Amino acid sequence: MIEPEVTEGALAGETTKDGAGRSIEPTDGELTEAALEALLFVAERPLSRREIASIAGVDRATVDARLGDLETSLAGRGIRLVASADRVELATAPDAGPLVARYVGADATRLSPASLETLAIVAYRQPLTKSVIERIRGVDSDYSLRSLMHRRLVVELGRSDAPGRPFLYGTGFDFLERFGLTSLDELPPLDAQIAGRLVEMDDERAPTEAIAGETIEPVSVGPGRPGD
Repeated sequence: MIEPEVTEGALAGETTKDGAGRSIEPTDGELTEAALEALLFVAERPLSRREIASIAGVDRATVDARLGDLETSLAGRGIRLVASADRVELATAPDAGPLVARYVGADATRLSPASLETLAIVAYRQPLTKSVIERIRGVDSDYSLRSLMHRRLVVELGRSDAPGRPFLYGTGFDFLERFGLTSLDELPPLDAQIAGRLVEMDDERAPTEAIAGETIEPVSVGPGRPGD
């Protein structure tokens, strides 16, 4: 059976195409929890809530409600619903990480202390530019940043309005999957003093040793994404 191909055209209410290029009209007015789970399972990329609504022919409130139902149903099972901004996808549960890693022949991501410092700063301070990262760390961070982007733990989020329009960096789905999180809201809270220093961009750098100490170890590998 040829599965429908999820396309960006659905965002504008256009028909989607199946694998043979045939047009498929969106279903009209119904989205069950089971259908939503199946859609997220076959999707090869995270889907936005607006995209799901367009494909299913329902409103955003219905999508949000079904996503809430699915998240509840998956609690305690081997698959979790992961959300990053407006997009959602399915990923393996954190406690299944070691078993999944053995199956795909991958170990948990190993990061150097410098990369962990950089990743911690990006995770808690995002979105931010490379110059802000380096101002906080007090050292050149080009190699660490490129390494994290290669591992897909850090992604480009757009460009700053600052002179030169530098790139803004943040975390994406791979960061959530590798660290066993379902959203950035689950990041461990920072000490108030450290959190205050992280938002200071002008003068002194934050105590990176303490920041790195707040990071968590990667425990999960998402489906089809072996560890780097």
